[in-house]
Amino acid sequence: MGFSMNVSDAEEIKKEVVEEVKPSSEEVNKLKKLSNSNVEAIMNINMDSLYERKEILKSIDEFGLDTIQRSSQKNELLEVSIKNLSKMGDEGGEVAVRLTELQRTMKDLDPSMIDFTKKGLFGRVSNPIRAYFDKYQKADTVINDIMESLERGKTTLKNDNTTLEIEEIAMRDLTKRLAKEIEMGMLMDDEISHALDNAKANNEDSDKISFVSEEILFPLRQRVMDMQQMIVVNQQGIIAIEVIRRNNKELIR
Repeated sequence: MGFSMNVSDAEEIKKEVVEEVKPSSEEVNKLKKLSNSNVEAIMNINMDSLYERKEILKSIDEFGLDTIQRSSQKNELLEVSIKNLSKMGDEGGEVAVRLTELQRTMKDLDPSMIDFTKKGLFGRVSNPIRAYFDKYQKADTVINDIMESLERGKTTLKNDNTTLEIEEIAMRDLTKRLAKEIEMGMLMDDEISHALDNAKANNEDSDKISFVSEEILFPLRQRVMDMQQMIVVNQQGIIAIEVIRRNNKELIR
């Protein structure tokens, strides 16, 4: 079995992330009030006013777009950063390699593996005790070199984790915002659908019904789907960062 420091459970971290970015009940209540106000404005729109229609369509078109774009940019940067920052803590990284070397060197020096009573025909020449201490002296230089390398690696891992923590905080903030916007979009979807059903049942203005259905509700649903896809990408990014950070902590320890 090769050397491995992968102790983090990605599924467990995923559950933590999903739970943390989910809007609180207080936030959901605020979103419901805002959704009610928005849907009321939509259903009471003056179809003769080009300005009103353009303002609402602009809001729908811009809804969540900034968060999606910022998330996409952050994920592109993170992909490069994670590749670079994870090298030190990988199984084939410098720290892991040096730890393996240290483990192997210490095992070679294990006195329980040596028969100090055995001298043989040339006992004076191949005295096992003398041979062991000769080996120990040679290994001492190797061990010191490994320890210095590990100390440098420890500093690097700490710096990497500081950088990763900053990136993770930024990604979590974006994902929390995205989660609230998704909640808002879904609330508006439900309310608009219900309002359209009532409008159709009461034989209200067919032009308004078509406008709301085709130019507001449909684009809104498309945008929510885009945001749902992006939040999954964000969550995967956070999980990747968290796994590296936890593994780095174990290596530092």
